Amino acid sequence: MCNEGFTLWFTGLSGSGKTTIAKIVEAELRARGLRVERLDGDIVRQSLTRDLGFSKEDRDKNIERVTFVAKLLSRNGVAVIASFISPYRAARARARAETTNFIEVYVKCPIEVCIERDVKGLYAKALAGEIKGFTGIDDPYEEPENPELTIETDKESPEESAARVLAYLEERGLIPVKEAQH
Repeated sequence: MCNEGFTLWFTGLSGSGKTTIAKIVEAELRARGLRVERLDGDIVRQSLTRDLGFSKEDRDKNIERVTFVAKLLSRNGVAVIASFISPYRAARARARAETTNFIEVYVKCPIEVCIERDVKGLYAKALAGEIKGFTGIDDPYEEPENPELTIETDKESPEESAARVLAYLEERGLIPVKEAQH
């Protein structure tokens, strides 16, 4: 059994599929007996970072706090799954430097597809000028330069994307290989 922690960091635009894939990966890791914590932007902003807004400084502080939690968990053998837009390369680089076995997963999806999905109605509000500083509309998203994995969610299903993440973790020896079903 692998008991070395890691931080699986999903980054991408709102609506790209980060949380959907993270939940599938989380369920499979639990099924394999791993200790798992999923840190999700929406959930964290209801508690740990509810005092923060969406300015660059607040976004950086949000990721700084999440990185601290991921560092504590991953160094204690927990599989951490972090799903955050985390639009700035420098903040992701700090997370990489501070956590155990950091794996950056770029959940790449054309903004047009994210706008079509827009399950929370945020793009509509941003495009109407009701939300300022929205990533991908009037605030930048700095694409990862060298992610361990790039998943294009407009070209494959969430299950296929999750399978690619799990295969990568198996190849790195971070999770046990799933027994073939007979």
